[in-house]
Amino acid sequence: MKLARASIQAEANHPDWLAEALAAIEAGKAVRQEFAGGGRLHIDRALPFLCVHLAGDAAPVAREIVRANASHLLAPDAATAKPLVTAIGELLERRFGAFMVLDIGELANDELLTDKSPLLPPFRVDVMADRKRNIQPAAKAFIAAVEATRAKFRTPRVERHEWQAYREEEALDLPFPSMRVRFAPIYRQPDSGQVFPELRERLIATIFDAALHAFAAFAKTTGSLEFPSHRALGRRAFIDAVERTDRSIDEVAASFDFLLAVTPINAEAAWSEFAAGGFARAPRFLYRPLVIEIENAKKMLFSIPFDHLEDPVLYQLYREKQQELDLQLSMLSARETKKFVEYSRALYGPVEPNLLRAAENILDQSRNLAGYPAAPAAELRADSHVIEKRARQMIDAYAQRYAGFEALVEIRDDLPAGLLVSGKRLFIARSTSMAPDRVEPILSHEIGVHLLTYFNGSAQGLRLFRSGLAGYEGMQEGLAVFSEYLSGGMTGERLRLLAARVTACAAMLEGASLPEVYHRLLDEHGFRDPDAFNLVLRIYRGGGLAKDAIYLRGLLQLLDHLAGGGALEPFWMGKIAASHFDVMQELHARGLLRGPSVLPLFLDSPEASSRLARACERMAPLDLLQQ
Repeated sequence: MKLARASIQAEANHPDWLAEALAAIEAGKAVRQEFAGGGRLHIDRALPFLCVHLAGDAAPVAREIVRANASHLLAPDAATAKPLVTAIGELLERRFGAFMVLDIGELANDELLTDKSPLLPPFRVDVMADRKRNIQPAAKAFIAAVEATRAKFRTPRVERHEWQAYREEEALDLPFPSMRVRFAPIYRQPDSGQVFPELRERLIATIFDAALHAFAAFAKTTGSLEFPSHRALGRRAFIDAVERTDRSIDEVAASFDFLLAVTPINAEAAWSEFAAGGFARAPRFLYRPLVIEIENAKKMLFSIPFDHLEDPVLYQLYREKQQELDLQLSMLSARETKKFVEYSRALYGPVEPNLLRAAENILDQSRNLAGYPAAPAAELRADSHVIEKRARQMIDAYAQRYAGFEALVEIRDDLPAGLLVSGKRLFIARSTSMAPDRVEPILSHEIGVHLLTYFNGSAQGLRLFRSGLAGYEGMQEGLAVFSEYLSGGMTGERLRLLAARVTACAAMLEGASLPEVYHRLLDEHGFRDPDAFNLVLRIYRGGGLAKDAIYLRGLLQLLDHLAGGGALEPFWMGKIAASHFDVMQELHARGLLRGPSVLPLFLDSPEASSRLARACERMAPLDLLQQ
């Protein structure tokens, strides 16, 4: 009874908001409370730890690191923090059987750095842990994670201190296992205080990740919580600032259609002009008028704030997307000029030597394969109306599985032959014609990958995953090409086309003209006139677009991923790059991302399962023809 009365008395002395916060935590609800005197309590879910920072704005990076955590307290001083941490700690310790506190701050200065240093010396990180046994593994895990950091500028030098040896005027004294971390403010110059932005971002990422390692080690030591990886202990809810940033980025991304803006609207007339000139002069391509003012779009793009996202992972994703959109806008401003191809090289990258060798190998070895050359155009063909009918049937089948699959189909007269997905729309050029057995694979490519990842990304809560993370196109196209194989529709002709795109792109980037590349396709690789022209049109559109090399590059990346034991599932969750695979797994483990709302229909067949199993045993692109 005495304990009960003491507990009631303690609660009576708490401010009203804390009592409500404790009740919310007890009920499994999130808490985000700004309180008088400066500070914040943020708990997006109950966890057996709390990350704390004591100070105002004097240590901004420590503050950023702490507020990136799923469970944190920002307080002006120890006197304010102690009763809050004690009340929360008692509640969570009862629930989990253990509770720890990590206090993060900054050292007063960076003693090792001088402007006259010929080399960048190590920087100091102090770690202190009290004598409770169950906190020692956490301290060791933190130190190991910091020391394992691949330093680009400054290498951390960790110093372990005894708890009593580290004295601070306002250090927290708590009844829970506790750690203190202090690091040198290497992100700013000692004299001027000028900030090094890249150092700042790297420091935040390093200390934040090490903190998660510490929490994970503590949870495992005490058996207080089960989780798949230390990154799963990060945030599980998007704050309002993330959603505002996401909407702002999407508004810029949705204000223009990049591919439509760089795709000629006069393909047939350009072919006639090219033929009339004896295939010796590049034809003139005409484009749609731009619907945006580039300067205004860039102003809007760079006015979007990222400093309140409170999550290093999301911060990096949105910064990457901002840079990609900036490049796309620069390309549109340079359309039909010599600068366009250089921006294109920056956006899509060069054609790497190993990629070019792979393409040349495919072209050399596939000349005599069954299915090449393609059947003459006089044979039975599926025209745009046949493709449209089957596309609507496939979309209806997806909509029966997921009501949010609301794709639109449109036949267009202003596109070169082929299909194109833009957002939730599937465009079919009226001049499109293909062998009937190619219809299902190409629709699996466009609908089963491009549209499916758009709608699955839309269901994630952030628009970024439907418009695409930066650099997503390579893996997206590799996945789409792989879907043609899983659908049983990969042909020698198709594989040769992908390889020829790579060689043509490499030649274009090296300065070859459109007529030169066109004749190479005819004379060296045996392509027919219309196919060769359609290919060079794609390569030289806008002024020289390096995009078409990404299909084979993405396919090779995907095959390597599968051979290394990787899974396909994260790629269905939205439009992501190969480099984002681990990020998607982390965000899914945290609960920030859900699984895909709908899976590709082509995965249903037993043949697709056996083909996928073979691909996991390591395959080269030419092996995809052995179906």
